[in-house]
Amino acid sequence: MAVFQRAGATISADERLLRFALIVLLAVTAARLVWLRVGGLDLYPDEAQYWLWSLTPAWGYFSKPPLVAWLIRVSTLLFGDDPGGIRVASPLLHFATALVIFHTARRLYDARIACWSAIAYGTLPGVSASALLISTDVPLMFCWAVALYAFVRARELRGARWWIVVGIAAGLGLLSKYAMAYWLISALIFLVAIKDERRHLLHFLQAVAIALLIYAPNFVWNYTHQFVSYRHTEANADISGFALHPGAFGEFLGSQFGVFGPIFFATLLVMVVLMRRALADRRAQLLAVFALPTLAMMLVVSLLSRAHPNWSAPTYISATILVIAYLFQRGREVLVTGSVVLHVVAAVLLIGARDIAHAAGWEIPGKYEPLHRLRGWATLGRAVTALQVEHPGDRILSDNREVLAALAYYGQPRPVDVLKWNPGHTIHDQFDLTADAGPHTGGSFIYVGPRSALGELPKYFESVGSVGRITVPLGGGTTREFLVAELRGFKGY
Repeated sequence: MAVFQRAGATISADERLLRFALIVLLAVTAARLVWLRVGGLDLYPDEAQYWLWSLTPAWGYFSKPPLVAWLIRVSTLLFGDDPGGIRVASPLLHFATALVIFHTARRLYDARIACWSAIAYGTLPGVSASALLISTDVPLMFCWAVALYAFVRARELRGARWWIVVGIAAGLGLLSKYAMAYWLISALIFLVAIKDERRHLLHFLQAVAIALLIYAPNFVWNYTHQFVSYRHTEANADISGFALHPGAFGEFLGSQFGVFGPIFFATLLVMVVLMRRALADRRAQLLAVFALPTLAMMLVVSLLSRAHPNWSAPTYISATILVIAYLFQRGREVLVTGSVVLHVVAAVLLIGARDIAHAAGWEIPGKYEPLHRLRGWATLGRAVTALQVEHPGDRILSDNREVLAALAYYGQPRPVDVLKWNPGHTIHDQFDLTADAGPHTGGSFIYVGPRSALGELPKYFESVGSVGRITVPLGGGTTREFLVAELRGFKGY
């Protein structure tokens, strides 16, 4: 093994590569942490809702398992409940995930492939976007990576204790997002499909038992809440009947060039086409099994209904190592370094597009500005807070989940007590479970929502006061419009 002499110390090639990867990843993570503090991006309503959940820790919530809320609870206790404090776990966990990928790739290949796999993952366009937010994908990706590393170790000689780690990581992954089930399915496919891997099946089933034991409290929570999380997940896929949506399929497929990067995703597609040659050895087969079935499943969902670009995110844990190894083994290192540079430039453009345009003397139309969905919510909160000062005692009412989540966070004093308008008594979100306006007869409310008119709302109240609109500028001539009305004397549904 080559060594390097420096200042009297002997540094192995592996250590040098690890240090290089660490320096790059630490620099990227530090830049993301600074941006979270100074970037000024509002919480997206989903993030605000996760924060609201974190105030009442539980084993489950309407649309998601509980781990993201627990993470926010810890991070806000340590760093405060401003947007940076709420999101801080995201870049830190992506950093940790990249380190796990390093060790997985080094176990399967060598330190050079490991180094560039970690750097490639840390700078993927999808990861750069994810690191600006807090979402269920963040802990899922970490748990998926840890489970994969433990799976690799568990199959080695004297690796039996690693099956415990597989079970723990998979269980925590299920508490992060139900998509962790795809990891378990992928592992089972690998162990069943390859004859000499079947000797690990019993150990794997024991790991599954550990995972299910860790996950069990969320199952119990769902059982006591009419399985709302499972029903929401089913409804989210929105597959009913047999109808093909080639447009949605093409849109999802195209989005993956953005999530994984154009060169890396194109390489992955080439590997699928050349499967026999590209996936000839056991290492590549293992990595492919933890990537391609999940990606294929999401492509099918997009064809039958719709799929969001991030639904395939776990694919790229093992796919990153798979693609980097494939390119390095064929002497295509320049494509790897070129992709990383391209991804860093894309990340800078993602977060700085608005400022770069201003510096150039022009303004991006709001709907084309990459981060426009993260703007304007604080402005709405200030406007509604001013209305509450004028109408003390009136509570915030809306039939829109995003509005309620944003106002719960951005209203003052935080958290604002909000109520959900739900005359049909259907359960569409967490607010329908915990903040139904139904029991508050006789109350007066300030209604806020993206309606164009009040519709049938007035018939449920003794009187309607002032009615107006709040217009929130998003830049580039784009605005977000909200109807506002004072409703007095709620007569009940």
